[in-house]
Amino acid sequence: MEITISHLTEGAQNARGIAVVIDVFRAFSTACYVFNGGAEKIVPVGAVERAFKLKKQHPDWMIMGERDERKVEGFDFGNSPSHLIDFDFTGRSVIQTTSAGTRGLVNATGAEEVLTGSFVNAAAIAAYIRKKALEQVSLVCMGYAAEYQTEEDTFCAEYIKALLLNESIDFREMREVIRNTAGKRFFIDENQYFAPSSDFDLCLDLNKFPFVLRLEESTEGYHFLNKLIP
Repeated sequence: MEITISHLTEGAQNARGIAVVIDVFRAFSTACYVFNGGAEKIVPVGAVERAFKLKKQHPDWMIMGERDERKVEGFDFGNSPSHLIDFDFTGRSVIQTTSAGTRGLVNATGAEEVLTGSFVNAAAIAAYIRKKALEQVSLVCMGYAAEYQTEEDTFCAEYIKALLLNESIDFREMREVIRNTAGKRFFIDENQYFAPSSDFDLCLDLNKFPFVLRLEESTEGYHFLNKLIP
């Protein structure tokens, strides 16, 4: 098995084999919480305009996501798992657009199969990849707004790689580094209304969920995330 770790939009564009597009803070952690809340599917899109267009076509769908970390005006939810963890999504379809994660998904067109990646379902991702037994695995770290690399996404890629290779790795040390680098913003007072400190713990709740989120294509031509248990 050949495992590569790459970064940002270019990394997504170059992904081959089975691609895991990683966005720990917060898109694909949030997506897992939405599915855990009963959602039927998540429809990831790269642009806000595309999200509103889909909403117009499907008025019963909800929209979540962010720009500059903040909820877009007219969206039902932002990008905070804390703000939606208690919502009942049973049977709902949710459109999602974010500055990094969903942009990575729409750019990973060269991969045979595309999964989302986060710490909350890392072990399930590794189990799924082992079952698929593809020769090439591309771990794509989307970073902050797909503009620069971040510790949490790179560490998540390294963690998944270690699981695939049966190597030991210290998650507690990773968590401490993240807390003092990219995660510091969740503990700033003026950020609490859009990035509460509880998001840090929710996004780093290691292996909380036993499922993966796989990108699939609908008969109507749009792509959606489907929940699968390895």
